[in-house]
Amino acid sequence: MKNKVIYLDNNATTQVDSQVVEAMLPFFTEKYGNASSMHSFGGNIGKDIRNARSQVASLLGARPDEIYFVSCGTEGDNSAIFSSVLTQPEKRHVITSAVEHSAVVATMNELKRRGYDVTVLGVDERGQISLDELRNAIREDTALISMMWANNETGTIFPIEEISAIAEEHGIQFHTDAVQAVGKMPINLKELKGIDYLVCSGHKLHAPKGIGVLYVRKGVRYKPYIIGGHQEYGKRAGTENTPYIIAMGVAAQLAQENLEKEQTEVAALRDMLEKELIARIPDSRINGDTVHRLPNTTNISFKNVEGEAILLLLDGHGICASSGSACTSGSLESSHVLRAMGVPFEYAHGSIRFSLSRYTTKEDIEKVIEVMPGIISRLREISPFKK
Repeated sequence: MKNKVIYLDNNATTQVDSQVVEAMLPFFTEKYGNASSMHSFGGNIGKDIRNARSQVASLLGARPDEIYFVSCGTEGDNSAIFSSVLTQPEKRHVITSAVEHSAVVATMNELKRRGYDVTVLGVDERGQISLDELRNAIREDTALISMMWANNETGTIFPIEEISAIAEEHGIQFHTDAVQAVGKMPINLKELKGIDYLVCSGHKLHAPKGIGVLYVRKGVRYKPYIIGGHQEYGKRAGTENTPYIIAMGVAAQLAQENLEKEQTEVAALRDMLEKELIARIPDSRINGDTVHRLPNTTNISFKNVEGEAILLLLDGHGICASSGSACTSGSLESSHVLRAMGVPFEYAHGSIRFSLSRYTTKEDIEKVIEVMPGIISRLREISPFKK
């Protein structure tokens, strides 16, 4: 009999909620009009899109007219960063961190190629930046500070309130990639005046892949990244992806309703998994900030084994997780996040990220606890790293 799939890779993508699927379906078959059409059949679709916009705004504590639908988090990050620098041509300096998602890292590298100065702030062993270093990095020509809200690999939460306050104090725009944070922790943008751009992605909160949100604070100058039509109040051209926009709205509403569960039940299962694995497996460690972090994420390193090998054996038990290391060109290179945190080589390559969701059960966690000690013991017996 095939093993039941135990899915603990929710920071990669999530199961689409059945209520989200149900809400989408009529917009493929019955309500298929174009929201930009003059006739009422299309025009009525615009009302549904506006409702979805309000649902997302409610989750973020934002105004509906500050919410714009995009295709994904990567598009949102690209759009925000390029808009910021292009609307401030006299400023040629940006600040970011060493642990950003590749969507931001690659965009910063592109800015460097275009002649911008990019200051990359390091992090400590918890994955946290220094606010003093941030203040010291600010220049007169700083256009933008770009810092993720929560790290996708370790779950570490940056001090966004303090960072946004520093940005506001110096009159610098602030962009945050909040793809991992939205839906897992309370966010109220009305209380954080210094956030100019925020990005989130539907498939990280039980909506389908292919839909994301870009928040642009009211009054911030914005240069569209995708041009053509007048859709999204002129902020993002292209015929609205109505079924997915509806999905994003419903997923946002469900995420808001389940925030307490994320903070309590999901966090308790995460803690149970950590406690038992650390107790049962010698030479293991937790990576990241164990206080300021997402409730669903743990990154655990096992000394002198390879993460890819752990994943293969977990997969044999029907368990899905992800590794903190990557194999490129035949040589192992540990995660840039773990390297920035100074995680020792012998631990960094044996890093596994378990990311839970509201669908995760206690039985799922018990199964992982049951099989992991044997997997690590087996791999250490054949490890080329062991002395």
